[in-house]
Amino acid sequence: MTGSRILVTLTLLAAIATVTACGRKAGLDTPYEAAVQARKDAEKAKQPLPPEPEKPVEDKKFILDPLL
Repeated sequence: MTGSRILVTLTLLAAIATVTACGRKAGLDTPYEAAVQARKDAEKAKQPLPPEPEKPVEDKKFILDPLL
């Protein structure tokens, strides 16, 4: 019985390790970049275009930024 428990535990650990390794290896897209890409994809597929995304506002420097 302990042998089967060890086997089940190792199988579950292997399955969990496999699932956690899935994902995208590239950097994350900002909402603006995702909207631009969605618009390009819709244009290429000849579907209705989503609304034009607004450019993001430049971040203002804050005195504590270097600490972060």
